Parts: sequence; structure tokens; C-alpha cells
Amino acid sequence: MGKPQRERTLKENEARAVTRQIRVSPQKLNLLAQLIRGKKVDRALADLTFSRKRIAKDVKKTLESAIANAENNHSLDVDALVVAEAYVGKNLVLKRVRPRARGRAGRIEKPFAQITVILRQVEEPA
Repeated sequence: MGKPQRERTLKENEARAVTRQIRVSPQKLNLLAQLIRGKKVDRALADLTFSRKRIAKDVKKTLESAIANAENNHSLDVDALVVAEAYVGKNLVLKRVRPRARGRAGRIEKPFAQITVILRQVEEPA
């Protein structure tokens, strides 16, 4: 006697993973999202593994989570998965104050971001 199951927002051949509260600006995170967008998952994982960006580890964890969701929750073939969408959103911004000259204060903003990765299973042309 629980709640009725919610309608699935994604198609049957898609899986998604979201990571929130990543301590990086959305602009910097979007550079990595562009890097993996449209690639096969094994190639995207390799690119993130050897990326020199600090935040690449978190994006790789998100991609691995999406792969696990596709395999375990939606019974999709891992070898046929492609990163269909990878988009970045803004999250909260911590505001801090730094003392400046002549009694003034400088504002420091510490932004957070979130990333959503959607994988799609594609059929290989024969």
C-alpha cells in the first residue's frame, strides 16, 4: 500500500546520473562536460582518467554512476552506451568577505555546480 510509481521521464534506452554540490564554478565544470559529450562511454572514461583538471575525478564518478544505473536499473548494454547529454547547472554560492585597504571589504564568491549525465544505448549499424 505504497505510493504509485512515478512516470519515467527518460526514454527506455536512456539512463541518468546527477551529482550536486560540486565545489567548482559551472564554467570550469562545463569544460569537462563538453569533453565527454557525444562520445562512447569507454572513450569518455579514458578522457576523464587522463585529464589534468582537478574536478575530472568527480565527473568520472558521475559517469560511472550513470553506467551502473544503465546496467543494473535499466538492463542496457554497456558496450553500446553513448553520452547523449552532459549539462551543467549552477548551485549555491558561498559569499565571503576579505578585508581590503582603507576599511573596505572585498567580496569573495565560492560557487558550487551540479552536473547531469544522460547515457543512451545506440544500435551499431551492421
